[in-house]
Amino acid sequence: MKKQIPLSVLDLVPICEGYSISEAIENSTKLAQAVEELGFERYWIAEHHNFSSIASAATSVILSHIGARTKKIRIGSGGIMLPNHTPLVIAEQFGTLESMYPNRIDLGLGRAPGTDQRTAMALRKDNNDGSDFPVMLNHLQYFLSNEGGKKAIKAVPGYGLEIPIWLLGSSTFSASLAAVKGLPFAFASHFAPDAMMDAIDVYKSNFKPSAQLKEPYIIICINAVCAQTNEEAKYLATTEIQKFLYLQRGDERPISKPTENIDELWEEWEKRSITQKLRESIWGTPEFVKEKLENLVQRTGASEIMINSWIHNPKKRIHSYELIAKTWF
Repeated sequence: MKKQIPLSVLDLVPICEGYSISEAIENSTKLAQAVEELGFERYWIAEHHNFSSIASAATSVILSHIGARTKKIRIGSGGIMLPNHTPLVIAEQFGTLESMYPNRIDLGLGRAPGTDQRTAMALRKDNNDGSDFPVMLNHLQYFLSNEGGKKAIKAVPGYGLEIPIWLLGSSTFSASLAAVKGLPFAFASHFAPDAMMDAIDVYKSNFKPSAQLKEPYIIICINAVCAQTNEEAKYLATTEIQKFLYLQRGDERPISKPTENIDELWEEWEKRSITQKLRESIWGTPEFVKEKLENLVQRTGASEIMINSWIHNPKKRIHSYELIAKTWF
């Protein structure tokens, strides 16, 4: 029997209705500990700003907290929005993490702001729109290299650590850049599936081996909710639907409890839009989720699947990953 590819976890440290930010961080810590024991490959945190529903703004701080409370699972950013920062600062932050938790750190990078445009202006000292992302990436790679320790300005900690860099994307831009740079690539099918197959094709067709990576390596990220019955999974998944519904409306609120009456909450045009956006989401029993994951791997040639779960109840979120792990590993 062919061995299954690795599964990993994406977490945005969700602030759920009825929970404080402190509790959100504690819930994510318990999730990281649980998926480590379950055999998941890596646990990534995504940088977002000015969201009442997401507590992962200070990404490296959260990763340090998680690293201290886990033992072996790889931890990293999925991703750091590089144009929000200077490459030197990110090299120092992740150099520090790598020094604290050796051989466990991944540095995933994105070029979007991870927020709205007004907040992006507050984050950045200039009008950087991400167009110089390739140049910033070069600088970051330099600061993490052995060569980066030979000049007057260097990242301490950071230089010489050669921390694995990943590029993240929801279009063909980062896929193309990852291919040219010989870096692993993670595609955001969990919110932007439209360009998935084009991005995969661009990445594989243009890949050039590098010191970090000899062959293409693709993570496909999707949303999944697993429960003992399809009915329960679909009920729990109404939290995910509401997250995207309120985001589309510009309605900032904590992650909602599931609802029995989702059709009472959205207009028909909203239903069409969100259903299209979430068409790669998988909600169902362990057997159903496994079948859909295997189909996704077959369609995409993914090297690894990363799962994000918008489940309101933290214990049921962990249980969802438990059910998936039992049928996959």
